[in-house]
Amino acid sequence: MKRSHTRQGKALASTTAALGLMISGLALSSGPAQSAPANDCAAPVDVSTLAEGDTLTALSVVRGTTPQEFTGTVIGTIDDGIAVGLDMLVVDFEDPDAASAMSKAGGIWQGMSGSPVYVGDPADGNLVGAIAYGLSWGPSPVAGVTPFSEMDDYLDAQAPRRVRVDGTQARDIARETSTTRAQVQEGFSQLRLPVGVSGISGSRLQQAREAAVERGARYFRGDEMAAVRGGRDDASRATDDDLVAGGNMGASFSYGDITYAGVGTVTSVCGGQVVGFGHPMGFLGETTLGLHPADALFVQPDSLGAPFKVANISPAVGTVTDDRLAGITGVLGPLPEAMTVTSDVQYGARERTGSTDVHVSEWAAEVAFSQHLANHDRVLDGIIGGTSAMGIVVEGTDEAGEPFTLDASDLFVDDQDITWAAAWDIGDLVWALSRIPEASVDSVDLDSVVTDATDTLRVAGLEQRRGGEWTKVSNRRQGVVAQAGKVLRLRAVLRAEDDSLSYVPFRTRIADKARSGYLSVMGGSSAWTNLYRAKTVAKVVEAVESSPRNDEVLFELRLRRNGGRLEQTAGPQSTVVQGRKGFFVRVAGGRRG
Repeated sequence: MKRSHTRQGKALASTTAALGLMISGLALSSGPAQSAPANDCAAPVDVSTLAEGDTLTALSVVRGTTPQEFTGTVIGTIDDGIAVGLDMLVVDFEDPDAASAMSKAGGIWQGMSGSPVYVGDPADGNLVGAIAYGLSWGPSPVAGVTPFSEMDDYLDAQAPRRVRVDGTQARDIARETSTTRAQVQEGFSQLRLPVGVSGISGSRLQQAREAAVERGARYFRGDEMAAVRGGRDDASRATDDDLVAGGNMGASFSYGDITYAGVGTVTSVCGGQVVGFGHPMGFLGETTLGLHPADALFVQPDSLGAPFKVANISPAVGTVTDDRLAGITGVLGPLPEAMTVTSDVQYGARERTGSTDVHVSEWAAEVAFSQHLANHDRVLDGIIGGTSAMGIVVEGTDEAGEPFTLDASDLFVDDQDITWAAAWDIGDLVWALSRIPEASVDSVDLDSVVTDATDTLRVAGLEQRRGGEWTKVSNRRQGVVAQAGKVLRLRAVLRAEDDSLSYVPFRTRIADKARSGYLSVMGGSSAWTNLYRAKTVAKVVEAVESSPRNDEVLFELRLRRNGGRLEQTAGPQSTVVQGRKGFFVRVAGGRRG
């Protein structure tokens, strides 16, 4: 995959959970020169040396990019609370000052994941760990802290979503804080990251989720994300210099018009490496996510759940190389290679070109789908019926390392919402290509010209040339009558919406030993292209190239002893052709040996 040099900022906020995704490793490419942020190279503190009542200091950003201090008190430690051999330190960050950020929010917030916690002055660098867990039910100032001594040790155990608290521990925590015992007994869970998708509206995403279930689309992950509307960042407000301990930190699956990303906090920076979050993004192991600085706009209180941070993500300045049990680690400078999805949409005098870089191949199909959808919504600026003349060019390398180009075009019509008409075809195609082992997709270029026309044609019947005249074919009588060894002449009857008729010819020679069978006549939009069975790039290309366009007519003849199935495509017609008809074919005469 190649990396685009065009980057845009995105405002992200969400209450969705950290994602559990499978990811493939991608190569790295050199990015623009970066100025190194301030190194803290903090020294880990042995959590076992801390005692109940000890005072700790945390750093995190509430607004902008500058971290501020929060004071907390040690409650105790939950042995093996995060994993076998990995304890969780429990700290109360309750602030009696009603005007403080913690009090206004009601407790720790989503986006604080990774916030460093120190013994004494943070400038001394005695780093205990990172805020990473919160009580599972409702807002609370009680935090679970991941020890920093473990944050660069890549354990093989699965990260817990929930850490149980026994009755004694719940009583002790409730006694020391304003949190109720019932709330504490719900246990600790990973602080949700402000993870979401920007660039596509919530209603559109919900439509896609429902349609994906109905269609059985294997690649659509929208149910794991929340749609977020927000502004854009020109990267002037947050840069790599802001990736400091306690500063905002973003990790992305894709970035551009459609941004799938999470916002957390930097725990430590040392020697060009950044450690953060204190829990996994998706527990992906070795990976290649985009590493981003971010600018916090505000922390949104939530009476029913944890508060969450709203932040603008700036362009990537590095790569998250590891997504591990105790946090994520990234390297500054090299950027992850990306598949670039570009969409150009024209509608009358309106036109827009948008693009998104995809860092993770498993997300390629959904991002291509969403990029198409979002750009149409922006240009059409409404839900309208119409016709789209659609082109798609995909470039990459196949499983043998050879370059390939797939260039296809089609016509789509929808009398209610033209935006959706081609989206699933795009998603299916990109999914089929991106799932082939050892193959890679470098770019997907989409081009759509939309008009207001909604007329279609429909397959209305079939006629056969008999005795010098065209005769209607009816299965109620004898269907198609063919002569072995002779030429069969037929024509499909197409009906327009004004009831006018047009005709599409079909002509083939019947084999001498042919036996009776069946003929299907269908509009191209009613034909099915099965990309899910394609195992190689060549098979995907073949399936696309051999499929009829939506504005063509497909004749499919199946006769025994006639040399196999015969497919013949005619067109293109004046618009999209819909519907299908089936006819019996009786073969008379010929040799029967």
